[in-house]
Amino acid sequence: MPGSTSSSRATPRITAAWLKAAPLGKVFAALTAGGAGVRVVGGAVRNTLLERAVTDIDLATTAQPADVMLLAKAAGLSVYPTGIGHGTVTVVADDVPYEVTTLRRDVETDGRRAVVAFTTDWSADAGRRDFTINALFSDADGTVFDPVGGLADLAARRVRFIGDAHRRIREDYLRILRFFRFTAEYADGAPDADGLAACTALKDGLASLSAERTGAEMMKLLSAARAGEMCAIMDGAGLLGLVLGGTTYPDRLMHLQAIEAALGVTAEALTRLAALALDDASDAAGLARRLRLAKADADALQSAATVNPGVDPAVPELEAKVAIYRLGPDAYRRAVLASWARSSDAATDPAWKSKYRLAELWRAPAMPFGGGDVLALGVAAGPRVGVILKAFEDWWIGQNFPADTAAQRGHLIALAKRD
Repeated sequence: MPGSTSSSRATPRITAAWLKAAPLGKVFAALTAGGAGVRVVGGAVRNTLLERAVTDIDLATTAQPADVMLLAKAAGLSVYPTGIGHGTVTVVADDVPYEVTTLRRDVETDGRRAVVAFTTDWSADAGRRDFTINALFSDADGTVFDPVGGLADLAARRVRFIGDAHRRIREDYLRILRFFRFTAEYADGAPDADGLAACTALKDGLASLSAERTGAEMMKLLSAARAGEMCAIMDGAGLLGLVLGGTTYPDRLMHLQAIEAALGVTAEALTRLAALALDDASDAAGLARRLRLAKADADALQSAATVNPGVDPAVPELEAKVAIYRLGPDAYRRAVLASWARSSDAATDPAWKSKYRLAELWRAPAMPFGGGDVLALGVAAGPRVGVILKAFEDWWIGQNFPADTAAQRGHLIALAKRD
C-alpha cells in the first residue's frame, strides 16, 4: 500500500481531548498498520485552532477504500461503505463513527457532482476543497499541515476560496451559499472581495442545485452569528431572491438579531427565516416547499409568520394567554419575535419583552374536560358533545382559565342541562 506524499509545511502541534480519545486512536492504529498515511481534516482542526467546539471528526487517508475496509476489519472495527464511490467509508470504533475518505483529485465536475480519482498527494486533495480554512490537516500527534494558507486566513478571520474562486464555484455551485455561511460563522469584516465577486458573477448557477441542498445550507447560514449582515450583502448582489424566490427583508433579520441579543435567547433559523422572507403566513407553505423543509419545520415557519393579534403588546394579557394556549409556548415565542422584528420598536422595548417573557412566566393549563366527562352527565353521543365542550372552553378561556374545579364542573353541568 503506498505511503503518503506531501509538499505541505508542518506547523506546531495542537492539543485536544478528542485527538487523544481511545476510539480515534484505534482508527489511526488500524490504518497506519498497513502503511497508510492518515490525518484528521477540516472542521475538527479548524475549530480546535479557534477554540470552538468540535462535533464531527473526519479523516483523510492515502489508503484506497477497499484497503481501509480490510484494515479496519482486521483491527476488529466495524466498517460501512457509506460513500465508497467517492472514496468514503465509515469506520466505527467503540460505537463512535468516523468518516474516512481516500485522498482525491477531481477528474470532472458539473457544478453539482464530481468524478474523482484517488491519489496519495495531500496537496492535490487540499486543492480540490472549497476554502483554505477547511483544508487543514492534523496527524495523530497534533501536528498541523497547511498546504494552501489556511492558518494565515484563520488568523486574519478571513474566508477565502482555494485558488481561483470562479473555478471552485463552477465545481459546485453550493459553494456560493457556503461562502456566505462560513463568512458569517468564521470571518470578521467584509467578505473576501474576490470571493464575493465570483459568487455574484456565477449566481445563476444556484438554479442548478437541488432544493434539499439549498435549503439545508440556507438554514445553516441563518443560524450563524452574522446571518443578517451576510443576507444583506447577498440581497444587494441579487443572490438572496434567487434562493428564496421572493421579496426579502434583511433589515428585519438584523432587527431580530438585535432582539435576540437583548433578550439573551439562542437564535433559531426558522424564526429568522420568517423575519427575513415573510410578511405574513400566506407564502409560508410555498417557501417551505422551495427549501424542502420537513413538515414540523414547515409548521413552525407557518406559526412564526402568522400575524397573531394575541402577541401584540397593545392587547390585554388574556389575549396573549389565549395565544399561548392555542399555539403552545414555542410557537408563541416565535410569533412574538417575528412580529417584533417586523415592527419599528426598539430591541429593548419593555412591552414586547414582557409579551415574550409571558410564555416563561405562565404555563397554559390543559382543558379540564373531555368527551367522556360530557357523556357521564347523561348527554347522548353525537355532535352535541362537541358543542358543549366548545361552549365550556370558550367560557373557561373568557374567565381567564379559572382553576376552581367546582366552578368548572358546575358550568359544564349547566351547559349539559340546556336544550
